[in-house]
This record gives sequence, structure tokens and C-alpha cells, in this order.
Amino acid sequence: MEIRIFDVSHGFCALMRGDNGNLMLVDCGHNERTGFRPSSYLASLQCTGIERLVIQNYDQDHISDLPNIYGTTYVQTLHRNKSITPDQLRQIKLRAGPTTSAMDSMIDMAEKYTDPVTAPPVFPNTAFSCYYHDFPKFTDTNNLSVVTFVHYLDFTIVFTGDIEKAGWLEHLKNPSFTADLAKVKVFVASHHGRENGYCSEVFKFCNPDIVVISDKEIVHETQKQQYQKHASGITWNGGPGKRYVLTTRSDGMITITKTTGSGYHVRI
Repeated sequence: MEIRIFDVSHGFCALMRGDNGNLMLVDCGHNERTGFRPSSYLASLQCTGIERLVIQNYDQDHISDLPNIYGTTYVQTLHRNKSITPDQLRQIKLRAGPTTSAMDSMIDMAEKYTDPVTAPPVFPNTAFSCYYHDFPKFTDTNNLSVVTFVHYLDFTIVFTGDIEKAGWLEHLKNPSFTADLAKVKVFVASHHGRENGYCSEVFKFCNPDIVVISDKEIVHETQKQQYQKHASGITWNGGPGKRYVLTTRSDGMITITKTTGSGYHVRI
């Protein structure tokens, strides 16, 4: 199994490749400064289809390259917060002005991907658990984020979208959610490590080895310090020191690999 968390500035995009070559794309933000786009990256792999597309959050920075993905790549299954209908999503976004082409693609996919998934794509040695709050219990797109746990053998990573403290606290009432949190080794910080995505109560249940933050060039050091105290750290390049927080801002693309019978490895 391999997971690549891309540098898409203030956005998010990660790609997981299963042992059988099946792909899961988590969000599809892009980087205007470097020109990186997940659609171009997939094309460079001669990839014409992905088995799972997870949309964590309905904001532009999580879906900005969706028109290109949707236009060129076959998507077998779409995972999103289905408690909100395409029309409700459209109305929420229209409050801020005209919808973008990315949002139009998102709404179009939500309208078309409605059939139940009776034969989910196979990812060997892997289990997925997704959690989200129902609309209209929460009406803001951040707290409607999909929180996705990927369990591969004894390794777990959690992708948290842009969920904020109120959403975290509600999830912590769910024993299944807190049980999944207890398994996490890599914690991808919510809302790019921003203050409103941080919830200290989460770490009563979760003791990750390392925290990953996806964000643009300007970042407040307090964000890093908040998460650093919750991670146990991983050794780095065989040296005596440890890393507790990795950021796409400083470290670029972050690659995590794990194989049967060995520990997981992180490289930048």
C-alpha cells in the first residue's frame, strides 16, 4: 500500500494505491503556484480510472481540479456526505455568489452517483470507515466534512477534511468513532492545521505517531505546536532526532508506504 499526500498549497489531495493497483483519490485540490494537478499526475501514470473518489469537503480548495478529473477519468465509486442533496448544496453555494466550474462538476456527480454500491472495489488487506454529520444538524460545509479512516493491516491513517471543534465533539460521542481514533498512527490535521479545526479532546482517544498538515506557504507556528505535543514522533533518516509534524508547505509531497510483515515508512 502506498499513500501520497500532495503539495496543493491551501487545499488537499492524496492518492492511495492498493496492493492490487486499485486507486483511491481523496479530494482533488491543485497548486496554482507549481502547476500541480491531480488530473495531470494521473495522466502521467497513464491512469484512466480510479476506483474510489472521496470528497471530504464541499469547498473549492478540496475540489478545484474536479472538472479535469471528471472529464478525463472514470470514477467507479464516489464517497461524499450524502445527507445533503445536490440542490441543497447548490443553494448553500449560491449564497456566496455564482458557483464555480468545480462546484458545478461536484453537483453533477452528486446527481448521477446515486445507485447503492453493491460490489465495492477491492483493496486487499484494507478496510475503510467513514463518518459524517447529517444536514441540517450542521449546515456549514466544514462540519459536514467526511472523516475517513483507512486501515491497512495494523496501520491506520485518518483524513479529517475541514471539520471544526463542534463537529469533532459530536463525533466523540460515537464509540465506533473513538475506537477508530485509538488505532491512528498518522493523523492528517483538519482544516490545514488551522485553529478552528483543532480539538484537544480528540487526543484523549488518539495518540498518533505523526501529524500531517497540508497548507500553503504562510502558516502560523502555533498550529504546528498545538499538534506536536500530541504526537509520539517517528525517527528520521536513522538519526537520533524525531519528527512530530510534517507539512506539505515545508516537506512537499509526503509518501507513506506499508507492506505485509514490516512497519510503515514515511519519506519526503
